[in-house]
Amino acid sequence: MTNNSLKRFSRRGKPSAERTRDIFVMNPTAPANREHLLNSHIHVFDYGVDYFNEAEHPSSEACYAYKDNGRITWINVGGIKKEEVENICSHFAIHYLIVEDILSINQRPKMDDMDTVLYCLLNMLYFNETTGAVETEQISILLGGDYVISFQDDSSRDVFDGLREKLRIPSSKLRQSGADYLCYALLDMIVDNYYIVMEKLGERIEMLEEEIIQFNNTNSLSDINSLRKEMIVLKRNVAPVRELVNGYIRSESDLIEERTTKYFKDVYDHIVQANDLAENYRDMMINLQDLYLSNVNLKMNEVMKVMAIVTCLLAPATVIGGIFGMNFDRIPTLHNEYGFFTAVFFMILVPVWMLFTFRKRGWF
Repeated sequence: MTNNSLKRFSRRGKPSAERTRDIFVMNPTAPANREHLLNSHIHVFDYGVDYFNEAEHPSSEACYAYKDNGRITWINVGGIKKEEVENICSHFAIHYLIVEDILSINQRPKMDDMDTVLYCLLNMLYFNETTGAVETEQISILLGGDYVISFQDDSSRDVFDGLREKLRIPSSKLRQSGADYLCYALLDMIVDNYYIVMEKLGERIEMLEEEIIQFNNTNSLSDINSLRKEMIVLKRNVAPVRELVNGYIRSESDLIEERTTKYFKDVYDHIVQANDLAENYRDMMINLQDLYLSNVNLKMNEVMKVMAIVTCLLAPATVIGGIFGMNFDRIPTLHNEYGFFTAVFFMILVPVWMLFTFRKRGWF
């Protein structure tokens, strides 16, 4: 691997200060300042054992017909528009506190058991190959008696394509199960995608470790700092999901059948492992910083050692030259015709002897 192949995270992405501000400057109590969307994307799956219908609707009013229709319905709203969120939630009798959470930004992942629905909010994670940054997308999931409604910030991407393909298969377990199993499947897809993001980060950590060992240039510390920030984003979004999934497992709501609880326990196991892996990555980043500082100190010690050896080797010549350079009238061998050659001989002999001694003792 060449040095050119080890891309600079800080150079490709946002400036360090701006990225820090994006990560740490968050106020979930502030009014949501969302961009105004001209269009949102509403995708509906309405299905049963012997029935399946997939449709896209331009407005929220078209979703009203799916309430209490005797089938399982998944309404996926891509792109948060305040009016549409309020209309859908009003028709499905969703509490206004949940509406506020759906419209909020920078919320901590959580799960609420409220009235006739189970609500959870968490983030889908993506890894940007261009900038080397972990990107988040907030998603809210509402579980009702025979429906699941999901609200995404971005309608252009998600991690549910595999789930949609399974819904199109008549014999799939999704088509044979209720809304609670669909809710589990959504959470499972999101959690499984965390591993893909962590795998990408793991590759970056390995590349950075190899760079530090082989090259240890001045940009390594900046790369370490950039990766540590992305690990903070990962940890902040992964760790609370453990409590969120545990809320479903401990819930006494009738919306979750007892046979479905074991599937949520499987998601819980996955998120625990993901959380442990995130902790391991954080420890690795700390070790990388220690490795970088150790290499810097090692290089400094090598430089100091060379300078000390050179100084020691020149010391005998300096002493001999200083002795014969003193302003005394009578200095032994001063006027001897071989005095100069004798002095030079000892100036060379003593450093050679010292060099041999240093080498024998393993000092360099």
